[in-house]
Amino acid sequence: MKKAAVVLILVCCAIAFGWVLVDRIRNAKAPVAQSEQGPAPVEVAPIERGAIEWRRAFSGTLESSGEFVVAPKISGRIERLAVDLADPVSRGQVVAELDDDEYVQEVAQAEAELAVTRANLKEAVSMHELAQREIARVQTLTQQGIGSESQLDIALADQLARDAAVQVAQAHVLRAEAAVSTARIRLGYAKVAAIWTGGSDERVVAHRHVEEGDTVAANAPLLTIVELDPIKAVIHLTGRDYGHMRAGQTVALSSDSYAGKTFAGRVTRVAPVFEEASRQARAELTVANPDLQLKPGMFVRAETILQRVENATIVPLSALTTRDGKTGVFVVSDAGDRVAWRPVEVGIRENERVQVIGDGLAGRVVTLGQQLLDDGSAITIPQRQSSQAPTAENG
Repeated sequence: MKKAAVVLILVCCAIAFGWVLVDRIRNAKAPVAQSEQGPAPVEVAPIERGAIEWRRAFSGTLESSGEFVVAPKISGRIERLAVDLADPVSRGQVVAELDDDEYVQEVAQAEAELAVTRANLKEAVSMHELAQREIARVQTLTQQGIGSESQLDIALADQLARDAAVQVAQAHVLRAEAAVSTARIRLGYAKVAAIWTGGSDERVVAHRHVEEGDTVAANAPLLTIVELDPIKAVIHLTGRDYGHMRAGQTVALSSDSYAGKTFAGRVTRVAPVFEEASRQARAELTVANPDLQLKPGMFVRAETILQRVENATIVPLSALTTRDGKTGVFVVSDAGDRVAWRPVEVGIRENERVQVIGDGLAGRVVTLGQQLLDDGSAITIPQRQSSQAPTAENG
């Protein structure tokens, strides 16, 4: 029993000693008040004044600025295709020819019918002239008392009939001439030309839908030709960006296909409505493409300046910190030994620079060590930074 009591006493002493040791370790790790620590070491940067820009990059795709499908107006067998995939095409160029034997025959038949109607007209005119001479003869006989009034009436009626026959023959000639013109037009359709309106006079074949020897129906697509200079880029805007995008705005485009190269463009259209599914609005850009390097379907990135502010107050992004739910910066005193907390309103961000709006923003701000600071805290600036004078202006 004595041994058990001794062991129990020793255990209690060990536990008490452990608690004392743990308490001393906690006290050793507890933070020391700043007055006991001394000034907090920090890094600082000058507050700048100058221009800052809000740049935004958008992803998009390229589309042709104009597309035209070449199709024949008549049916027939394709005898020749004058262009192929990627070939240039000029406005009005003949790109395909159809078998025209049937249409040549139609022209010949229409011309023959025209010749017949012209002959009929000539005959009708001759008969009309004879009827006029007959009237003159009967009138002379009637005046001499030889002819009768009934003979004169018959001659006048015949003259009127001949006059009507001439008019009918003339109408037949006009109809036959129209038939010839129609047949010739249809014959001309056998040569299929690429005739589009608007845009540039040069385009490129994007798709070839048929082969030589194929028989096609009227209005069947033969070729699709597209305009590549200029080319169109399509991007989509969120509600945040929509109000800052406007027609005429300049844009710089880049593509992975041409690393390190940019292409100049401008905004031509901004949709007046948002797409219901994506809650985004379509914007179209026109991009100069004289070397035809950019192709429809390519993925591109478009960068533009949505907003620019002159004479803004600018600090490094790392200077921003939060106290009591408010964003602000620690401004260094003129003597460089203390800081003052200044709440700010954050404006445009450009890379690692940010526009701030608030009172008392001049001199330098703390960029590293804010976690050690409160309003009015004492600081120390490393020797390598203490020689840097505050910068008020930045071009």
